[in-house]
Parts: sequence; C-alpha cells; structure tokens
Amino acid sequence: MTDQAVDTSGPTTAAGTEELSGAAPPRFFGRERELKALRNDIERAGLDTLAGRKTARARVLLIAGRPGSGRTALAEELARGLMDSGDYPDGLFRVRLTEPGGAPVPTERTARELLDQLGVTGPPGADGDELSEMVREALAERSALLLLDEAADAEQVDPLLPDNPDCLVVATAQGPLTGIPGVRPCTLGGLDASSAVQLLARTIGQVRITVDPRTAETLAEVCGGQPAALVMVGGWLAAHPMASVADVTKQLHELPDDDEQSTVARPLVRAFRLVHESLPPTAARILRLLALAPAGLADAHTASALAGCSVSAAQSTLDDFVLLGLLRTNGAELCQFEVPGCLVPLLRALLADRDRPAEIQLARARMLERTVRQLQSCRAVTEPEGSPAGKKLAGLPRSLRFPHPEAAAAWLRIRRPALLASARIAVEDGELDTLARRLVAALVRALAVHQGTEAAAPDLYGLHGLVLAVAERRELHREQAAALLNLADLDARTGRTKEALTRYRAALDAGRAAKDPYATGRAMESVGGAYAELGDFHRASDWFGRALAQRLTQGERADEARLYGRLGAVHTYAGRYGEALRNWRAAAAGYRRLGDLPAQARALSEAARVQEYAGRPQESLQTCQEAVEWARQAKDVRLQAALELRLADTLERLGDPAAARLHRGMGDRLLGEKGSTYEIRSASAEN
Repeated sequence: MTDQAVDTSGPTTAAGTEELSGAAPPRFFGRERELKALRNDIERAGLDTLAGRKTARARVLLIAGRPGSGRTALAEELARGLMDSGDYPDGLFRVRLTEPGGAPVPTERTARELLDQLGVTGPPGADGDELSEMVREALAERSALLLLDEAADAEQVDPLLPDNPDCLVVATAQGPLTGIPGVRPCTLGGLDASSAVQLLARTIGQVRITVDPRTAETLAEVCGGQPAALVMVGGWLAAHPMASVADVTKQLHELPDDDEQSTVARPLVRAFRLVHESLPPTAARILRLLALAPAGLADAHTASALAGCSVSAAQSTLDDFVLLGLLRTNGAELCQFEVPGCLVPLLRALLADRDRPAEIQLARARMLERTVRQLQSCRAVTEPEGSPAGKKLAGLPRSLRFPHPEAAAAWLRIRRPALLASARIAVEDGELDTLARRLVAALVRALAVHQGTEAAAPDLYGLHGLVLAVAERRELHREQAAALLNLADLDARTGRTKEALTRYRAALDAGRAAKDPYATGRAMESVGGAYAELGDFHRASDWFGRALAQRLTQGERADEARLYGRLGAVHTYAGRYGEALRNWRAAAAGYRRLGDLPAQARALSEAARVQEYAGRPQESLQTCQEAVEWARQAKDVRLQAALELRLADTLERLGDPAAARLHRGMGDRLLGEKGSTYEIRSASAEN
C-alpha cells in the first residue's frame, strides 16, 4: 500500500482517481510520495548524460497501475504542478491512446489529435508515420509537456516521443512499457487504510465513520484501497442515508465471486455490482446501455435514445449516476458525460448477460437515428428561415432544435469525437448500413457547413473512407464511385497524385458498373487531370478527349467548354500549339454560346498566349484585344485590367512602347483602389 493523504476539504469527489469523479470539480489529494519520486525522476541523470552525451529525446515518466488506481489523476496532478511552476512554457498536450473498451487507438488518430492541439493541420489521408513525424517536427523547438494516457504498449508511445530533451512525456499504462529505454515506472497500489477511510468520510460525512471506525477500516480493506471502488461504495452509502458502514461491508462480503476475476479486479467488480443491483430497473438498464455510447461519451439525448425514455428523465438519471460515481462530467456546457474506462468492460459484460441482442440492436438504432436528426438540425439552423431546410427544422421537436448557429457549432465541436466514433462503430457493425450511410452523410454536411471543407478535410477523408467500406460491402457501385472520387480529390489536393490516379481509375470502374454517366465522365476527366499533374501530357490529352466525347454525346455544353479548355492547356504544356489553339478557340465559342462572357475572355486570352508562344505576335495582339473587349462587356474589372497589362507586355515586345504605356495606364486606372499593379500582374499571370 502507498502512503497517501486525503484532502477532506471541498465537495464529495474522488480525487486521486482518473476513472471516477463527482459532480463538482475534483481536487487531487495524497500521493505525496509518488509525486516526489516522479519530480526527482525528472532531474535524474540518464545514461546519455552520465556518458557525457546530450540526451537526444524527451524523458519519459511512466505511471503504472490497475484500472481504478488513480494513475491518470496522478499524471494530471504532476502535469498541473509542472505547468504552474512554468517548467514547460510552450504548453501541455494530452491524448488518450486506448479506446474505452480497451482497443488501442491507431497512431494516425493520436498524432492528428496532437497536431490539432499544436495548431498544425495534418494533410487529409496522411498515415501514422507522416503525422507522427509532423508531431516531432512541431515539438522540435518547444519546451512542452505531453500526457499520453492509457498506453497499451511501447509501440504506441515511441512514434510520438519528441526528439527534444526540453520536452517531457508523462505516460500512464497498466504495466511497463518495454522497449522504451530509461523508463522507470511509478507503480500505484491501493490507498492505505487511513487514507481510504478519509476518502469515505469525504463522501458520506465523518459522523457515519466515527460511530464505527473499525468497520470503516474493514470496508476499505474489502475495497482493496482502490479509489474507484471506494467512490462507488461511498456514493451508494450517500444514496442510502439509513444504511451503516457495517451494512455495506456485509453486502460486499456476501456478493459471490466470479472465478474469472483476478484478486486485484475483485474489489472494483464487487463495488460496481453493489451499486448496479441497487438501482431501479429502468436506471439499471440505462446504465448498461451506456456501454454503447460512442467513445464512452454520452449526453441526455444519447441516453434518451438508447433507453427510449424522455430527455428530461435521461438527464436526471445521468446526474444520479454522477453522484453514485458511475459517470463523470465531460463538457459541462452541454452536459456531456464520460463513462469511466474501468467500468466499460463490466457494463458490456452485464449488457450481454442481461439484455437480449435484438433489444441491444434496437437501442443502437435509436441512438443512431437520434444522432442523424441532431446533425440535420445542426446543419439546417444555418439555412434561411423560409428555405426547405429551415421549414423542416421548424417541424422538429424543440429538444432537437438549436437556438442559433453558434449553439449548433459549439455542440458539433464538443460532440465531434463522439460523432466520429459513432460513424466508425456504425460502419463496423455491418447490420445497420442504411443508418450508417445516413449518419455519415449528415455528419459530412454538418462539418462542411460549420467548419468549411478545407478545415474539415481530415475528418471528411475518414468519413469518405467509411462510405466506401459500406458501398463495397453492399455492392453499391454509385456510392462507391462517389466515395472514391471524393477520396481521390483529397489525395490530389495534398500532393499524393499517384494515389489519386489509382482511386480515379477505380471510380471509373465503379461508375461503369453503376452505369452512371456523371461518375464515369467525372472520373475520366480526373484521370486526365492526374496525368497532367504528373507531366504525362499525352495520356492527359487522351483522357480529356474521352471525357469530352462523352459530354458531346450528352449535350452538356458547360462541361464541353471546360474540357476544351483543359485540352488546350495540356497541348500548350506539350508544345502542340496548333492543337492548343484549336481547343482554346472551341472553348471560347462554347462559353459564348452559354453567355459566360468572363470565361470567354479568359479562353481568348489563353489563345493569345498560345499564338505568342507559336511566334505569331500580331495574331496574339488581335486575340488579346478581342479578349479585352469581351472582359469589358462582362464588366469584370479585375480581368479587364489583367488583360490590359498583358496587352501592354505584348506591345512592348512588338516595339510599340507608346501604345504599351497607354494600355498599362488603362490597367492601373481600372484597378483604382481595388489593388496594386503588383496584384494585377499576378492576376494576369493566373489568367
């Protein structure tokens, strides 16, 4: 047992344990010996220092202990003290490495979460190696503290370690992290009898302890000195003011043991069973169903949907669970709760034993349906009041509506981890694919509206991957093509052109299988764009030509004009000026038929550029003048100014400086107060 003092001031909380806490903000107490040892370990000379070499990486402190032992709370208290002392001025960054159910979190997700906290945007679709390298680069010049919570093994921790001795890493785990050199674990046991009794007194009051102190010590021993077990037992006693400490001690003794339980886990299991069995049937069922809460995060809507009860009843029940030590608050602004990690395996086992599979699946379906409706409301609140989405929003129950877009954005931000986890779980389930597809679609739209497609791109990449998984499983070729196109677009945007090309080709096959002309045409054009980006202009022109042929058969004039322009561009890059000029002229004619005067002017300006490259300056001058006139008719001042400057450059090359000055002056006058000549020259280069 460790020597641990207990701070008996403040509210009834379980300080010293990461798994459980009461309704009020927890206050850490005790563990002075461990805290002192950890602080001394920071200053302890490592092997590199003793050998006269500078330490190459950040030092790692490990706090090891069984679930319910308070390992995370100790890590948080250590971090709090270090940050208060100013030892790590560049901040504290925290990430959890294990799912509530015990599955390791992939490095890609943990590294991306750290990058978000560091203010660095990781490219969508990047793998764990690339993202963890970005984490190390971001921390290379910082003096920061990392808290890596619930590590499953050294392979999770090692990629995230900064190559910077000015940083410190505090990790928590159940056991040693073999493979990381220089790590000396601080292993936690239970509380000593005196501290455990004081923890009970903090929860139920000193009077009930004073009347029978010996039994209180016995109770602490039955709980194994585990803070998590003591908090649940204390919560039970607080909810049963007429029960004595002797009563609960007797009940714990009488609970039968499971042969599969280890001696260390038995106190936690007994305390949990005591509390669960004392709950009313409806509340007990809600508690068990919280095992389905994505990422272990729930709110009143989640509990209401799972149990099929009202939101107010669910909120009241969740508040009661907090007082019993069964939940902890997480995001007080929106009344979000977190299911303690140490209880998730117990809840799942109990759910499988007490509830029928059909009822569990129905509860999961209700939760997903509620989430879809909340996401639809989250997006619709940004639409005008009289729009179709606004009218649909007005028809939703008041509990599902947001008062204003800011409230919806705040909800989306706080619930984002749970929403993403919900989408992953729904797709992995495999039996609720229709709901999973609706959920992903609603989440994509909500993220795009509130965050913007660029900021939300990393999340969108993962969501498109989930859509692809369902589409492949259900052989939904049209959705498969759409998902592949979206993923490929994000790959192309982040410079992974070869990966994008592979996906575009797969999208083409899926589009053909679905007999979807839009998907096939879009895929062919995108394949051409990928080849152009790779510098293979011959293949690029071939694929653009195929896409154009399809558009011509369908009479899609806007697409025809755009593809003529793309063909003109690749022929220009390849030096095939005759082909380039014909296609740019065709693009200009197409835009003229559409009445798109700015696009027509741009196409003509590109034709003028090709004529200049081909050594036909007089023809280039005439075409550029024609482009200026169309830009003037379109009243596109910025474009007209850019073309005037290009015309001036052409006249200078033809040896007519006076006319060049005239057109340059015209460009400057058109610009007026909207920008500088430098900006217009940049626009000219773009056009």
